[in-house]
Order: sequence, then C-alpha cells, then structure tokens
Amino acid sequence: MSNTTLGPGGHWRNWVGNQSFVARHMATPESEAELAACVAAATRQGLGVRVAGSGHSFTPVVATSGLLLSLEKHAGIVSVDRASKRVTVKAGTRIGDIGRALKQMGLSLANQGDIDTQALAGALSTGTHGTGATLGNLSSQVVGMRLVQPDGSILDLTAEQDADRLLAARVSLGMLGPISTITLQTMDAYNLKEIVWRDDFEACMERHDELAASNRHFAFFWCPVPESRHLYCLGDTSSVSNTPRDYDVCEMKTMNFTDAAPYTRAGGFEKVAYSSEIYPIEYVANFHELEYAVPVAHGKQALREVRELMLTRHRNCIYPVEYRFTAADSGWISPFFEQDSVTISVSGGPGIDYWDYLRDVDAILRRYGSRPHWGKLHFTNADDMPRLFRRHADFVALRRRLDPQGHFLNDHLRNLFA
Repeated sequence: MSNTTLGPGGHWRNWVGNQSFVARHMATPESEAELAACVAAATRQGLGVRVAGSGHSFTPVVATSGLLLSLEKHAGIVSVDRASKRVTVKAGTRIGDIGRALKQMGLSLANQGDIDTQALAGALSTGTHGTGATLGNLSSQVVGMRLVQPDGSILDLTAEQDADRLLAARVSLGMLGPISTITLQTMDAYNLKEIVWRDDFEACMERHDELAASNRHFAFFWCPVPESRHLYCLGDTSSVSNTPRDYDVCEMKTMNFTDAAPYTRAGGFEKVAYSSEIYPIEYVANFHELEYAVPVAHGKQALREVRELMLTRHRNCIYPVEYRFTAADSGWISPFFEQDSVTISVSGGPGIDYWDYLRDVDAILRRYGSRPHWGKLHFTNADDMPRLFRRHADFVALRRRLDPQGHFLNDHLRNLFA
C-alpha cells in the first residue's frame, strides 16, 4: 500500500481546542478490511497509529505525528442476538445512535454517560461512565471486541473464550490496537423517571448515603455561585428548590425505573422518557475538565475539601463540581478497577490560567488513592501507576506482546504504559 492510500495529513483539534497536533497521514476507513489495511501500511513505514473518536477527551490521548484514523464512517449496527440481548456495533458508532437503534429493538443500554455524541470506542476506551452506585461504567457492558493488530490481523476477544484479555481491552486507550467492532450486553428497554431539584450543600451531604442507596441513579452539581449553573447550561431549579439560596447549593438529580408513559411536568424538572433519551445533557464546550474516581468511602470528605478550596483559595474558579457514583469493575486500567467510587470533576475556563487550581485539587484527591478518568485532565505519572492499578504490570506486559514496537503509543501514553 502506498503512502497516498493513507491520505494526506493535516491538523486536528479536540472539541474544546485545548489539544491539537498535525498528523502526517489521516484516513477514514469505512470497513474493517480498510481499517486493517491502513494500520498495516502505517506500521510497515514505522509510523505511529492513533484513532480519534469524537474528540471529547481533554488529554493528548489521540495525538500522533504518524497516522490518525477516524472511524466516523465505520459506524452502525452489525448484528443483534435477541435471545442473549447482545448487540454488535462498529466502533465509530455514536452513543446516541446506538440508543435510538436499541429503542426500535425493544432494548436499552444498562447505563450511559451524560454526553451521547461520543463515538462508542473512544468513550469506553477512556473509562467513560454515568452514575449509579450499583452500575458499572460503559466498558463494563462489553462482552466482545475485535481489535486490529500492528500487522493488520484481527484479534477477536470474547467473554467466553478470552475473558482475561477482554478485561484488559475494555479500557485500553487504543494501546492494544484500534477497535473495529464491539459487542454489548444490553437489556430489555426501560423508561426512567428523572427528578431534578436544588438543595443546600449540607442538606445534600446529610442525604448523600440515603439517596445513593435508594435510587438507581443519583448525582449532583455543586455550584459555588449563582453564575455556576449557567456555565454548564443547567436549568433554573428555583421553582423546585428546597432552599432560598442560589449559591453554595447542589443541583440534584435522581433517575429510576418506571412503568409510566412518557411525560414532562414541573417546568421540565420531572419527566419520564425512554432510557437513552433521559441520560444526555447538553453542554457548551466552554470548559476544560479534570476528573478522578475517589473511593466511595472518602467521597464526601474529599468533596468538602474541594469545596473549601474553592470558597477560600480559588474563589475565581466557579465552574460547577460534578459528583457521580460508579460501581467497581474488572477492567485492568479502568478508573473503577475493584473500587466502588464517586467521581469528582472540576473545570477551568479556556484562556484562564487554571493550573494552580487543578494541582491543588489533585493534591487533595490523590491523598485518597483516587484514579484519573483517562479522557479528563489529570496529573497521574508513571510512579503512581503500580500503586493505583494492581494489574498495571500485567497490562503493560500484554501491550508489549501485542505491539512490541509501540506503534499504538504516543508520548503521553508512553510515559504511563511503555
């Protein structure tokens, strides 16, 4: 295959513009065969290979000076096994498109995050999650995966025949090879009833454990000042508020199974709809986000310390703090590996020097053994990895066997996983 087959290179940037680079080649394969041929052609030339999903990561996970692949044309449903409720999809399929297709089949994802415009492969590979104390992240629904290897061959992993390597591949940041297809374990379609309201911070803390235990989904945004909610396009919940204040408050949300037909009332703050129509939130790309998974036992204390930091030392940092729950899983480098967690997310504004703030938040959260969301800003380094991930060495050994020349690494990943 000639260089021209790979296509000319060009400039790439992520959705918020804090990551950009120039790749020597760019290609948009439309099939597994084309994807494999592109990978093989690049590696024969000694080029690095990375895949861009929808560009929602804040970290340089996509960066490459070699071949950058987009799978936006390698999308759609491949097959459905209605008896087992397993659905195989192409890696570039957007999460929202999966939800719309599943609805027509009478199926649903068990859980998903609050952005549904992400490509499935990119979302699960970085550890993307929703909320729910008993619910795993998106990758925990994966029961099969086909990965393109450096020579263009296909590694076909299934839960039944290669369970251990599949656990490694569920969250892999593309280091085990570009993903071609993914098989998801889905469930019967369900509706969710969503209720949103505002509460004082201390009232939220008092009900923290109860709300997490008694609801399928519970999450909130803590807003230090009235302007905070506008930065994340959150609705004005004053009409359903339990407090007269509009600062130092929590914008609360619960979601639960319901047999009720779809409806919306209370100014839009109570509604019922099909699962994948409830989960998403609309965001304006006006923030750069850091997020760590904190052991659930330390969640409230960690949040209190971040809140105090923002109310005293960093009073100009007014983006909401997002707080969600995720159950432990078995992905070797998943943020939630063998650890029930809450995720604490903080953000800085584009064009603002927010690094001192983020480093101070990192200093708080790392004391609790917190792990990074791989698609969000973080300060995790090579020395942290063995301490945070019991199977880090196993993952590195597997990565080296599958890709001994490191074609699927970049500088950012090489520091953590070489």
